[in-house]
Order: sequence, then C-alpha cells, then structure tokens
Amino acid sequence: MKKVITYGTYDLLHQGHINLLRRAKELGDYLIVGVTNDSFDRDRGKLNVRNNVLERVEAVKATGFADKVIIEDYVGQKIDDIQKYNVDIFAIGSDWEGKFDYLKEYCEVVYLPRTQGISSTMLRNESQDVVKVGIVGCGRVAERFPSEAKVVSGVEVVAAFDICFDRAQVYSTRHPQVIAFSKLTDFYSSVDAVYVATPHLSHYESIKQALLAGKHVLCETPMVLEGGQATELYELAEQKGLILMEANKTAHCPAFNHLMVIIKSGLIGDVVNVEASLSQLLDRNGREFDPKQAGGSMYEEGSYPLLPIIKLLGINYKSLEFYSRMENGIDTFTHGIFYYPTATAVFKVGLGVKTEGSLVISGTKGYAYVPAPWWKTDYFELRYENPNDNKKYFYKWDGYGLRYEIQEFVSCIVNKRFSSARLRRKESICMAQIMQQFLERKNYNQI
Repeated sequence: MKKVITYGTYDLLHQGHINLLRRAKELGDYLIVGVTNDSFDRDRGKLNVRNNVLERVEAVKATGFADKVIIEDYVGQKIDDIQKYNVDIFAIGSDWEGKFDYLKEYCEVVYLPRTQGISSTMLRNESQDVVKVGIVGCGRVAERFPSEAKVVSGVEVVAAFDICFDRAQVYSTRHPQVIAFSKLTDFYSSVDAVYVATPHLSHYESIKQALLAGKHVLCETPMVLEGGQATELYELAEQKGLILMEANKTAHCPAFNHLMVIIKSGLIGDVVNVEASLSQLLDRNGREFDPKQAGGSMYEEGSYPLLPIIKLLGINYKSLEFYSRMENGIDTFTHGIFYYPTATAVFKVGLGVKTEGSLVISGTKGYAYVPAPWWKTDYFELRYENPNDNKKYFYKWDGYGLRYEIQEFVSCIVNKRFSSARLRRKESICMAQIMQQFLERKNYNQI
C-alpha cells in the first residue's frame, strides 16, 4: 500500500482545496491529511478566525478523499508523522515549491499544481465582515493591542476612549488609524466591539456599559474581583447575543493549550499536584502598589497561576488558604494552597518578592515542567522515572502574545460562540470568586 500525506489549514474549504486533496489521493492508495491546529499562515502573517480546528477537520472528512485525518500541533511534526505512519509520498501545493525538500530524506516529495483564481484569502476578503474594535483605557496595558490586532484577519482597531481625553489623543497620535473620542456615545457608535484595558476596579462598569450599548467585550484579566459580578455580566452578554471574554493571554497561547491537552490525555497519569509561581519587581510608584486601585500581587498576577490549576483540577475545590506579606495596604507576596478531593495545588505571586517562576504538574506516571516564564509558554518537558522516556516540546511565542486572545475573541464573534474552551465562563467566574475570597480575607493569614 502506497501512503500519501498532505497538510493544510483548510480554512474556508473551497474547490482549490478539494482539487489538491483529489490529486494527492491519486498519488497512492491511502491519504493522510494533517489539519493545522493553529491556522497561522506565517508567510501571509495572519491569524485566521473563520473556522476552528474541529470545523476544519469535519470539512476535510466531508470531501471523502481523506482515509485518515490528523491534527498538526507542533513544529517538526511532519517528520514525526512521516516516520510514524510509514509514508511514501509527501504532497503539498506548488506555491510551497522547494520549501519542503528537506523531507526528501524521509520520503518522496511532490509539489501539486494549485487551482488558479481561488484561495482562502480571496474568499475571506470577499465574505468576512471586519470587526471594528475600540479601546477603553489608553494606558500602558493597551499600548500593544493595535500592533497585535494587525496580524489577525477580520479585525481593525479604529477608536479609543479614556476618561482623560488628552491621553486618548496621545494614544491616537501613536496609532494614527485610531480615532480618539471624548464622548462614550460617539465612541460606541463607531465600533462593534470593545477592549477594556482600564484599571481593575473600573472593569465592571466599563463592561456593563459596553454590553448595554450592544458591543462585544474583551476585558483584561482579572475581569472583575467578585463572583457575582462575573456571573451577572456573562448572563447579560448572552441575553443580548454578545460575546464577553476575559483577556488572559496565557489561556490562548498555543503551547499552553497543547500542554493542557497532553496532560488531560493522561501522559503523566492522574494529576495530584499543580505548582505555579509568578513574580515581578516593579516600580513601587506604579498603580500596582496603590491599594485604592486594587494593587497587589494577587489582583495583578493571580489570574495566571490560577489558570492551570482550574483548567486541570476544576472549579470544585474543597478549600483555599491564603498567606500574604502586606506592605502599605497591598500584598507584595501571596501564597495560596488549594485542597481538592484527589489533589492539591499551590501558587505564589509576588510584586516585592522574587521567586522562581516555573510551572510543575505532578502525576502518577510522571510530571510536566515548564520553566520561567511559563505564562509565555514556548517550551515544556514531560519527565519520567526513566530519563530515556522524557519528551521535550518546543514552540514559538509570536509577538506579545495578545494576537492569540484577539483571534479567539473575533472567532467567537464570527461563529457566535458564547464561551471559549480555552477559558470557559465558569472558569472565569471561579477566578472572580477566588479574587473575592481574597478581598474578603476568608481563610487568610498574614505573614
């Protein structure tokens, strides 16, 4: 049996894709199709948002040409797949001529002619409405958003609003495509969606105002500091048919998502402990050290180490204890300990205390190790009792990482998905409940 393998994103599956799959199938007896998990076309420099990976897999299956469909998750997988499936021919479109010659060491490489006059890019440009995004809060956090949005298809940053109009004008000067507005009503009338990058305590009102104005909302993490507020806002968004999403960049990082899939698939056995740490030594004159602006390490950093704990162990923990070092009304260091029925978890966050920023996930068969800065995951290891069984995974963290959350946000809007699997609403609400427990000093100890 002659086996053929080919790869693609297959976003907006069209006749050109079908022709390529047919030609690839004709080269042999058995066709394996690899569907790229992250639909990132590096040559074009765009993250696509129309079809998620499961939709694209189903579309490929529906053509009837694929005998087996696999998902391409990581750089270097093509070589692994060719050897794993004993592939005879690697086939790809002629626009990649020469770029996969390195695979000739493992199998025959064939470049297939492309169908002229049709492409996903062309179809996307013809059919996809651009989501116009406005930024609320023109401080440091929002500065990177326009450049990151430029590499996501179907989105354009067009407006900015800040309670200090001068700040919005300065922001507009730095980003000429963005118009500064002094009135919220005028701002809302110019956009489809809002990115909230204001200080923590204003998130609730900013989100609610935008939802009531009929706008989708992407809000910086932590979204809110009370569980009831989070529940209320998500319910309001769904009632109005709008997308509300918490902007936790780690949650949408491709490498972190692959790590979660690997752990949940059982490669290290049952998870019995998660340890996550994050710390920074920041300017003590900044907002992060102001108790009146919800400063402190828990509010500033807590969402990130809470993420792997909640994703892997769930929201139904039995108890949570806090231990904090306080200075001038804010926690410069907080240590949290979770107890679950079958596992434990610990996290450390610090603004005035420096610690090793690693992530360790312990299981009954082995453990996962992600070195600092794990919240910008680009590399991790699975380690076992026998070092020969250890596995290393390498990825690329593109830009500032915001592009991944922007891509998911616009994808949710386009596909009308109210909750993202990368950070579900119930998980976001759980984080807000934990912030509220800290705010109310329940199970709290000062050190």
